[in-house]
Amino acid sequence: MNILIAPNAFKNSLDAQSVAEAIALGLQQSKADCKCQLFPVGDGGDGTGELLVKHLNGERIEVQVHDALGRPITSHFGLVDDGRTAIIEMADASGLRLLRPSELNPLYANSYGTGELIKAALDKGVNKIIVGMGGSATVDGGAGILQALGIRFINVDDEVVTGGPSSFSELKHIDTMGLDKRILNCEISILCDVDNKLTGPEGAAAIFGPQKGADQIDVMLLDSLLLWFATIQAHQTGRDIINLKHGGTAGGAAAGMFAFLNAKLIPGADNFLKLAHFDEALKNADLVITGEGSIDEQTLHGKAPAAVAMAAKQKGIKVIGVAGKVPEDTSAALNQYFDRLISINKAPVDLETALKNTRQNLIATGKEIGDSIADA
Repeated sequence: MNILIAPNAFKNSLDAQSVAEAIALGLQQSKADCKCQLFPVGDGGDGTGELLVKHLNGERIEVQVHDALGRPITSHFGLVDDGRTAIIEMADASGLRLLRPSELNPLYANSYGTGELIKAALDKGVNKIIVGMGGSATVDGGAGILQALGIRFINVDDEVVTGGPSSFSELKHIDTMGLDKRILNCEISILCDVDNKLTGPEGAAAIFGPQKGADQIDVMLLDSLLLWFATIQAHQTGRDIINLKHGGTAGGAAAGMFAFLNAKLIPGADNFLKLAHFDEALKNADLVITGEGSIDEQTLHGKAPAAVAMAAKQKGIKVIGVAGKVPEDTSAALNQYFDRLISINKAPVDLETALKNTRQNLIATGKEIGDSIADA
């Protein structure tokens, strides 16, 4: 049996490649006579860009940029398609994982370093840029990215302001005259793993601010600052980014890049599979195993395991979903795409224990799947 193992990352525990390897190891320890093909996937979340570069045999380019707090770091991006396309991971420059928990402060963090990566890609002569935006430490509406590319933010005293969204309160005008014109001749696609809008109760600040260090008061302030930023840009560009689907991605960076750089906001999972030629991998598969930290009804709204399952089902291939958490009773909608859902946690445990045991539980689950195949 040819088994295609195509999981997403298990957040806060294992990256997608490690998840695939653990499941494969369990299958190899089982009684099943099977051949495993590993195809880790992403949906725009942290790690998606790196996976794409690997799938497409890209070249890694190192660049000196600044992190979300303005400190110099060595980052990188990928070149594929004979150097015509750059793949950029926002988290590699402006990411949460580059900061200590005590340093998180989205009122002052900015996305300037991601803009520096884009500028470096333009220096390589690319005409297409793909950005994965998961795992950012910022809620700046992409202002830092825009500033790195030459756009100036002018306050009420006609002074240029920089830094995080705390400077938006005095914002009067956004000067685009200095924008690097090369970007306007470049196709920009943003792989979005959420469909949240920029502001409001389901917006960038309210939903993602707390995980980036914002308390309740910060969230209210950030939301009002993003609203003011959106109001000014709407006056200048005529574009409504407040009601833009996916606009809240990466603290609103998707909305800012849509407004000023003509970026396309596209569903991350489906487009990842298309870019990575997932259909080719499906050709010889008899079974697909996918998964991530949790699989439930929300998974069907653009998450990677659902995209994998839908692609497999179109070819009549059975799909097993594995996760740390699955519903006790699966719905008809889930059953349409997953022939079986398996929790890797066989007994109720606290989250810390579950995260610590993810790898060994995935191995055990892989063995369980393999033995059930052999016994069928």
